Amino acid sequence: MRNINTDDFKITGKFDISLAPTRLEHGASERSVHKTLKETRKDLGKLQDKMYANNHYSVLVCLQGMDTSGKDSLIREVFKNFNARGVNVYSFKTPTSSELEHDYLWRHYIALPEKGKFAVFNRSHYENVLITRVHPEFILKENLPGINTVEDIPENLWEQRFEQINNFEKHISQNGVFVFKFFLHLSKKEQKERLLRRLDKPEHNWKFNPGDLEEREHWHDYQKYYEEAINATSKKHAPWYIIPADDKETARYLVAKTIFDSLKKYDDIKEPEVNEEVLENISLYKKELRNEKD
Repeated sequence: MRNINTDDFKITGKFDISLAPTRLEHGASERSVHKTLKETRKDLGKLQDKMYANNHYSVLVCLQGMDTSGKDSLIREVFKNFNARGVNVYSFKTPTSSELEHDYLWRHYIALPEKGKFAVFNRSHYENVLITRVHPEFILKENLPGINTVEDIPENLWEQRFEQINNFEKHISQNGVFVFKFFLHLSKKEQKERLLRRLDKPEHNWKFNPGDLEEREHWHDYQKYYEEAINATSKKHAPWYIIPADDKETARYLVAKTIFDSLKKYDDIKEPEVNEEVLENISLYKKELRNEKD
């Protein structure tokens, strides 16, 4: 598993979603994959500690995928070894009335990570060029000038948003934010099995949402719009990675390894140098503490 080159999952040219595998045939056992994941997430946690002390960079991880693609459990498993102060997770649901009083990127701007920290977007600003294309009536809630009905939506609105998103990501990357975008690529067959498991197991019934079946009817539309969005916005400073997601454990490992392999290349991510005076007097400080009376 460690021999996998995560760059193989990066989109650098034309992306055809119909040709992208939803399962990675690697020959390793689930136990072996989990063991390697544990080792990688420990390494990632240590690297995050260095980033926190370094205080120059931050990391934005965007997770997109169809319902049941495993975003929640991936977040839990990949970032398990992080210091709680070093990572914030945001689940972007239907915009609130307050959020709708601003442009569609506003709520994502204010959730960007502080220097030294990670932010994980469980669904992200890409919902604004995905779900709004499948359900264009959602655009009307934004109260955009000149758009009062679905018929008023200009044909070039989506291209404008792709450009705005590219500018947004370029701006933050130029200011010290590493941007990782992962599409958890799930097959329609596997989604069906996962939905059935939610219904078959009483303890998982709470996870089932009838709306998931309604969205499933738009499967091919979502696939089309994902492909268009990924092709329009996978850039060197903010690349998309297509993660085969039919096997959850492998998907988690690929995401963890991708982030770690990318960040470890930066040799300037290290703890700040200790003050010379402190170094010279370490023995004195130790002695003072050890001789301290209770």
